[in-house]
Formats: sequence, C-alpha cells, structure tokens
Amino acid sequence: MKENLLSIKDLDVILPEGSDRKYAVQNIDLDIKSGETVCVVGESGSGKSLTARAVMGLLPAPHVRVENGEIIFGKKDLVKIDYESLRQIRGSEISMIFQEPMTALNPVMSIGSQIDEIFRYHVSMSSKQRRAKAINLLESVNLPGPYQIVNSYPHELSGGQRQRAMIAMALALSPKLLIADEPTTALDVTTEAQILSLIKEMQKRYNSGVLFITHDFGVVADIADRVVVMQDGLLVETGKVEQVLNNPVHPYTKSLIAAVPSLTPRKPRKSSKEIVLKVNNINKTFGGGKSFFGLGKNSRVVKAVENVSIELFKGETLGVVGESGSGKSTLARCIIKLLESDKGEVLLDGKNLTSLTRSEMRPLRTKIQMVFQDPFASLNPRNKVGKIIAQGPLTQGFSKNECENRAMELLSVVGLDDKAYNRFPHEFSGGQRQRIGIARALALNPEILVADEPVSALDVSIQAQILELLDDIRNQMNLSVLFITHDLRVAAQVCDRLAVMQYGKIVEIDKTADLFNNPSHEYTKALLDAVPGKKWKKDGILYN
Repeated sequence: MKENLLSIKDLDVILPEGSDRKYAVQNIDLDIKSGETVCVVGESGSGKSLTARAVMGLLPAPHVRVENGEIIFGKKDLVKIDYESLRQIRGSEISMIFQEPMTALNPVMSIGSQIDEIFRYHVSMSSKQRRAKAINLLESVNLPGPYQIVNSYPHELSGGQRQRAMIAMALALSPKLLIADEPTTALDVTTEAQILSLIKEMQKRYNSGVLFITHDFGVVADIADRVVVMQDGLLVETGKVEQVLNNPVHPYTKSLIAAVPSLTPRKPRKSSKEIVLKVNNINKTFGGGKSFFGLGKNSRVVKAVENVSIELFKGETLGVVGESGSGKSTLARCIIKLLESDKGEVLLDGKNLTSLTRSEMRPLRTKIQMVFQDPFASLNPRNKVGKIIAQGPLTQGFSKNECENRAMELLSVVGLDDKAYNRFPHEFSGGQRQRIGIARALALNPEILVADEPVSALDVSIQAQILELLDDIRNQMNLSVLFITHDLRVAAQVCDRLAVMQYGKIVEIDKTADLFNNPSHEYTKALLDAVPGKKWKKDGILYN
C-alpha cells in the first residue's frame, strides 16, 4: 500500500472579522498518495482554493491564516516550518498551477526569465543550461515556437499559451505534488483536453500526486481517482470517482451533479422569422504596423474576423463556439461597436452601426448590451455595485430614484442581497461579480444581449442558476441573445442555433441539435470529440 504523499489533518483556516463565517475551511482531513489524482469540487467560496493555498503557504496572512491542524509533507509539518524551508519546498517538491495565469505571471518579465528564476533559486546550472532547459520545458507542454515564446511577455500570449507556460514552470523541477487550481476554467475544449493530457503525462512520468481543484464534473470524470466535495468550508463527501459521480450520498453533491448540463441538446424552441440583427461581411484585422517608435519590422497581421455574416432572429439564442483565438470575442465587440470593424455592416433597426459616431450610437445602447467574459476587468473598481448598475440608465436620462430602484431590483433578480448595493467589486467572488455584470447589462431592458462567455468562471450550480435566469429573461422580454461560449455542454442547453468559428471564419452554422448529431465540418467534429466526461455514466446511462 502506497504511503501518503500529503496528509492534511483537522485543518482550520480562519477568516477576518466581519466575514460571512468564522472559518474558510474547518476540520479538513485530506490525503494524497503518489501517482494519485484527487479532485476537489464545490461552489465558489467553499474553501477549495484556500485549502490549496494553505498547503503552499500562500494564505493572505495575517487576516486569513491557519488556526489549527497539520499539513504533513515528507514528514514535515508545513504549518510549523520556517519561511525559508517552506520556500525551498515550494516550487521544487510542491508546485501550483493558478487559475488565472495573467495575474500569476509577472507582466514585466519574459516567460524565459520567469522559468530561469526557478532554476537560479533551486539548482546549480549555467545560464546556457538554464535557457536550454526552459526551451525544453516549453516544448514539453506543446507550445509552438518555444524559441520565440521564451522571449515573449505574458500579454503577448493567448490564454491557452499562458496556461501552458505556467504548467511548464510548475513542472520545471519535477515536483512530487502538483496543485492545479482551476487550470482549465477559461480554456476551450481542445486546449483543455491538451492541458489535461499534459498533466496526466507528467504524473505518469514522475509518479506525482495531483490535487486538482475544479467545478467541471466532466474533467473529474476523466482524470480523478478520488473526489472530495466541499461546502461552506466543510468536507461533506469523499470517495472513489465512480462512487461519488454515479451514487452520491450527500444532498449537496447530488445538487451539484444535477446542475451539470447535458451534451444532449434541448428540444428546439419555436423560432421567429423576424431578423433583429444582421451582420454582413464583417472584417477585423490586427497588426501590420511598426513598433511604438516606428522602428523594426512590421508586426504580424492577424485576420481576427474575416467576412463573417450572421442573422439573429427575434427571441432566439444564437451561439458562437470555437477555440481561443478563433475570433468569437472580436466579432462580439465589433457588433456592439466596442471595436471598429475594418469593413462590413451591422444592421440594427435598419441602421448600420459601423457608420455611426459615438453620440449617434448612444441611443441605440438601450437596445443592445453586453455581458463580458471577465467581470473584474469590466467593473469599475472605484465604484460601488449600485452605482455600476445604475450608471447606464442615468446616462439615458432616467431619474436617480428610478435608477437606484432598478439596481436594487436587478440585484435580487441575479441572486444578490441588498447589502451588495453599497459594496465594491473586489469584495465579491468571481461568480458574484459575473452576476453584477449581468445585472448591469439588463439595466436598460435591452432587446439584444451579447453574452461573451458569461458563465465560464462559475461553478455548476451558479452556472445553472444564471443560465436559467437568462432563459427566463429571454422568455419574459422576448430577448434575442448572441451567446459566445467554449463550453459545448452549455451551448447544447442554451442555444437554438450554433455558429462554429475557426481562424476568424464561420465554418458551419446550423440548428444546435442538427449540428451536434450530424456535424459536417471536421473542425466541429474535433470540438465535439474533445468535450471532457463524454463517457461518464449518470443514472446508468451514457452521459453524452
């Protein structure tokens, strides 16, 4: 029988005074063996990430700290050892892949320099050896052009590339334990499949233990040996993956699994023939210019959107799916005129939005609104939530009292209490901030909602609530929705039709059920094949 690689016993992590509860995690017992993958699931705020950070010694002390318990690794209690000893273990024997690489990576250091820093601190190598090792690492995570990427900065890479670079850093010293905190949350299905394959390959090669935090039960089904379910800081259920997924015991676990969207498309809804938005041959190209000082070679030209034409019918939800970099978000921003398209037209109420000035566009903002992928970046950190939601109606001439009442009403609609009105965005979880973003988009009672990955950062239960909310609003307001997503399970349950984008072009468009059951394009087939958890049996039937 294998010995435990990591043993967490009676762990209590205390929260600052005034928090919703006293403990972030309480009485946690958790073991991980070499070569074993343990998945931790639960809603936002359940304590998953703070448990991982406690192991790494990365809690935001002194306000959040370990109050009681042990974290035994290699016969050492990580809670009690000194900072320098913990620092030696961190990165060499225990590594962590963070949820959001853009915030975890140093923006002013190249990828190569950040990998080099790991080697300089932990091992004795020449600079030439360290560079060669860094390039080999980038190659091992299947990053294209490692010689270029080693000199690139985080902002120059796509989300998937940044995540791979972070994995390369985490694997630099062949750790005994890898902690992965939602490493695939914002990735498209094909990149996600590649990342999961990389982690599995690493584990097999080094016999590493993996603590994998996720809200994606498809991922759990594909990679987990055991599952740990957390709720409000407590461990409520644990067991082998087959037992937890197919025969859950705790009501909370049952509710989480019930909220997982099926890959079987929903029954088609009645469609209207009235076109509310028409996009004709939209094009958007980036790059091609010189550097800031006008020096050097011209930058690479990227055709982000190329000759895209779509129609959105009244009351329908049209999904746009594809890998990261396929042009989905760029198309959305061109439609809503947050980006100026190079050519083409966007017709709303018979007006071509591409030709309108900012002032001419303002009255039409009441008809079309957007929910952004990253709510933290799109919400003004200096404004309280109530002001953020009320801002749109205020600019359209509504009274202050009307705006405040509307903001309060929408907070209730998206499942937040009255206290949220006078709090700042940073005081909320990622899922809660997304709700605020949705409330803001609905403040003007728009006819068209452009939703750019609106549920990608949410756990399954909150995701289900938000999708149900959007569906109810769509029915009540006869709202037309352009729904951008990389999650094909979500697309199956939300979208009436689907447009598949690849390299800036629409390669296939059809009714959702027809596209899922009989895809015609090879790229669409590849996307469907990459969806995690396709073989998961739920209630005795194949879950796909």
